[in-house]
Amino acid sequence: MATSTYSLSASPAISVILPVLNEELHLEEAIRAILSQDYLGKFEVILAIGPSKDRTSEIAKNLSAQDSRVVLVSNPSGKTAAGLNAALEKSENEIIVRVDGHAKIPTNYLSLVVEVLKKSGAVNVGGVMAAVGVTNFEKAVAGAMRSPLGVGASRFHTGGSAGEVDTVYLGAFIRSALVDIGGFDERFIRAQDWELNHRLRANGGIVYFDPRLEVTYRPRPNLGKLAKQYFEYGRWRRVVSRRHKGTINFRYLAPPLTLIGVCASLALGMIFTPILFFPAFIYASFIIFGSVLISKSLLDFFLLLIILPVMHFSWGAGFITSPRSIVPMG
Repeated sequence: MATSTYSLSASPAISVILPVLNEELHLEEAIRAILSQDYLGKFEVILAIGPSKDRTSEIAKNLSAQDSRVVLVSNPSGKTAAGLNAALEKSENEIIVRVDGHAKIPTNYLSLVVEVLKKSGAVNVGGVMAAVGVTNFEKAVAGAMRSPLGVGASRFHTGGSAGEVDTVYLGAFIRSALVDIGGFDERFIRAQDWELNHRLRANGGIVYFDPRLEVTYRPRPNLGKLAKQYFEYGRWRRVVSRRHKGTINFRYLAPPLTLIGVCASLALGMIFTPILFFPAFIYASFIIFGSVLISKSLLDFFLLLIILPVMHFSWGAGFITSPRSIVPMG
């Protein structure tokens, strides 16, 4: 294993940071899972509270009143990167563990984080974004999110062997490494993890994936929210590729190229000859085949026939339409 230039104490103190906004449904479950950790060292939970429209702030205040380890900081803008930086500034502990308000970590997560950071010599470690749905729609989305046919072959979605990677889900960081690169870039509304991990690696750090670090993730509950999520993913991944040259690969280009190809196929097929419908037919066959492989029931199959194209095309549309002005290049 590589040796990090950042050293950790025997039982390093941990700050778990969460930017929370409109997380009424899952926040308490997420915090209870953190407070129930088996880690024997000191740890705290810092919630960066955004201007929520639901009971998120009330729930957070109640959790803080019940347990002194839960610390609240204000995040007036509600933006994720700003909240993460506010929590980072409040923290003083050696390790920073990022968790989302709609995610749930297993009881041994913090213990594993410390083990993996020490053994790997990495400045950031993470594992599997284990999507788990409750409703039929969410279960179908979860299946798509955990399959390379839905999201490509990224290890943090589909699993795989431990090792160095470009990026990980959420992340557990050596605090001084985060501080050295200036924390999270608050200009990025989305894709803060991609952008941050690029800078960590450019600064000589290792980003490391370990499949044992599995975090339960709750998928979006309906088609509209799913489409918006993936549109934003595509839009902001394009921003990262513009700002940091060489960070794009075919996995990220596949959705926009597919969207262009299918639209061109349908348009040209109607104008010229039906044989030009063939590329669209190939994609439709891929969706049917993928839905068969991923689905666990007949209802799953029919839902995936809609979910998979929405994920692909929303991501592709976001990537294609991402404006250059969204983040200044300076």
